[in-house]
Amino acid sequence: MKSRKLCRISPTRENMAKRVAIVGAGVSGLASIRCCLEEGLEPTCFERSDDLGGLWRFTEHVEESRASLYKSVVSNSCKEMSCYSDFPFPEDYPNYVPNSQFLEYLKMYANHFNLLKCIQFKTEVCRVTKRPDFTVTGQWEVVTLHEGKQESAIFDAIMVCTGFLTNPHLPLDSFPGINTFEGQYFHSRQYKHPDIFKDKEVLVIGVGNSGTDIAVEASHVAKKVFLSTTGGAWVMSRVSESGLPWDMLFMTRFHNMLRNSLPTPVVTWWMSRKINSWFNHANYGLAPEDRTQMKEPVINDELPGRIITGKVLIRPSIKEVKKNSVIFNYTPKEQPIDIIVFATGYTFAFPFLDETVVKVEHGQASLYKYIFPAHLEKPTLAVIGLIKPLGSMIPTGETQARWAVHVLKGVNKLPPRSIMIEEVNARKENRPSGFGLCYCKALQSDYITYIDGLLTDINAKPNLFSMLLTDPRLALAIFFGPCTPYQFRLTGPGKWKGARNAILNQWDRTLKATRSRTVQESPFPFAILLTLFLVLLVAVFLIFL
Repeated sequence: MKSRKLCRISPTRENMAKRVAIVGAGVSGLASIRCCLEEGLEPTCFERSDDLGGLWRFTEHVEESRASLYKSVVSNSCKEMSCYSDFPFPEDYPNYVPNSQFLEYLKMYANHFNLLKCIQFKTEVCRVTKRPDFTVTGQWEVVTLHEGKQESAIFDAIMVCTGFLTNPHLPLDSFPGINTFEGQYFHSRQYKHPDIFKDKEVLVIGVGNSGTDIAVEASHVAKKVFLSTTGGAWVMSRVSESGLPWDMLFMTRFHNMLRNSLPTPVVTWWMSRKINSWFNHANYGLAPEDRTQMKEPVINDELPGRIITGKVLIRPSIKEVKKNSVIFNYTPKEQPIDIIVFATGYTFAFPFLDETVVKVEHGQASLYKYIFPAHLEKPTLAVIGLIKPLGSMIPTGETQARWAVHVLKGVNKLPPRSIMIEEVNARKENRPSGFGLCYCKALQSDYITYIDGLLTDINAKPNLFSMLLTDPRLALAIFFGPCTPYQFRLTGPGKWKGARNAILNQWDRTLKATRSRTVQESPFPFAILLTLFLVLLVAVFLIFL
């Protein structure tokens, strides 16, 4: 369905939300605070833990209703692609950032933009309910709990930034005999260190990012590691062609345009061929059964190496669990197992909201643009970060927050409820267009297309055709180079004067992180001249397009 553009109106005292409650101080919560301050609103952020960072703050113990990570987690999206759009990572950071440094970066961001003054730590949001006059004012009552004391306050708008990695999905009913198992089993959310696997026979169920990470880590200390998968997965390395970050080469406007203009079977064939160039997934027992739909790729640099050396053994789904062993489908032999790790994903919910406000069904909610409940009489509640783009969450959540704040402030007006509901229902039907990648799973979205739609609504999308005449170097870098978040601050509200320089120097910062030793390179003038000729040829083609 064709997306409807938002109407721009002049904010008045009647339609402008002033006091905004933000639930959660993770990456999306911090971006929401910043966007509110940027637009002159008054945000108050409630964070139930004692520090910011959300998912990226490692703790030795699992905290209730907060995402949990293990000690070795490293970002799957490189620093140039996963930063806030006007706040690059420090140059001396590695291209893929360990969780401890990622948390440092978030604290730098909070301090730089003076966000801490807006956060109330150790404060749990118990209830968010409509005021009796909601149909007129759009206001909410927020009940919080701090050090055993409940308080209530009225807000003009709510921004929910709690993420979707808090409630572990543990489908024990799907594993016959699990109740008889005498070994140890737990969800991947509980995992922190590999020491517990020492000299054990380990089974990890689920080939996602967490499952493969845990299997690879366990394989260094365990006696034997099995990785069970039902549908398979594509596995990619962070290190791509010429040793460059995979997402800086994959996530470009040129490649995105090319993918979206080709029939889906052609795109999926090309993608599988590209991914199989690292190793043949069928030969390693990992090839996805359904190759028509775009499943989130697994990012792991070590898995094929652990498989080829026999340290990790790929197995099909589980037929039955016994006292000290399991039986895999298609293999009648029992396999002794000491520990089972369920890397079976998460569900999400909003316990502080009534289902009449946001109802979660089949792994998604009825949110217009993945942000606003389509049925509310007043658009004064936004959900930020409840989306799974094939790209980084930080710039996605930040762009959502910028767009949502314009609606809350009254600068933009949403379409009529009937149109929003129609668009939400069309998205739920998951009808593939027949072109480009098929995003048919709940919450999945095309990263560049989705963000460009939001930027267009707030007049912040760069115009490449006019830029090609006024600043061709920048235009070519934007079109053919990585779609880094700095592009989202080149123009319109929130414009950042450092965006152009950040884009033109992004490859220098990327290479600086790995060029820790000076190496004398032999010049190849012919290759350089050929590259320049091809770039000029493409530029001429675009001009006369």
